[in-house]
Order: sequence, then C-alpha cells, then structure tokens
Amino acid sequence: MPQPPTLTPEQRQAALEKAAQARRARAELKEKLKMGSVTVADLLARASTDEIAGKMKVLSVLESLPGLGKVKARRVLEELGVADTRRVQGLGEQQRKKLLELLG
Repeated sequence: MPQPPTLTPEQRQAALEKAAQARRARAELKEKLKMGSVTVADLLARASTDEIAGKMKVLSVLESLPGLGKVKARRVLEELGVADTRRVQGLGEQQRKKLLELLG
C-alpha cells in the first residue's frame, strides 16, 4: 500500500487550518438549516457553486432539519433510494426533485 505524501510542517498546518474552516462552515450551514434561515431548496441550489454545501452529506443535512432525527432521515434516504454516504452535489436531478417533494 503506498504511503501518503510527506508534508512539510507548514503544509500540514495549512491543511489542518483549511479542514477546520470547512468544518466550521458546514456547522454554520447546518445551524442555519436548523433555524430555518436556509431551506433545503436553497442548499440544493447552492451545491453546484458552493464547495462547502456540495460536499455535505445528504444524511447530515436531513438530520439538521427540525423534526427530522436520525431514524426519519434514514427513512427518507431509503425512500429516495440514496445511500447514506451520498453527498449533496452527487444527487441527481430526479433525486433532488423527489427530496423536495418528500420534505414538502
């Protein structure tokens, strides 16, 4: 098995900072979903241009919505026929449409 590339301490620190920024941005977006200031339709529209929104897992987006917990979110994914590891940018047009219909 090949070894990961060797990074200098500066490169490693930069990668760690970039990852932390991405986690903060995803957490902020999930909080906005929870509060209702961003809708799932908005998020789906942003996914093609916003790297943070596009790389979020659909399951974590659904779990962030008020009234949907872990179990209901997984049921929604089952009904859509979407794997729980699928990311928002990986959803097809029909899957997006059906998701919006299911969420009302």
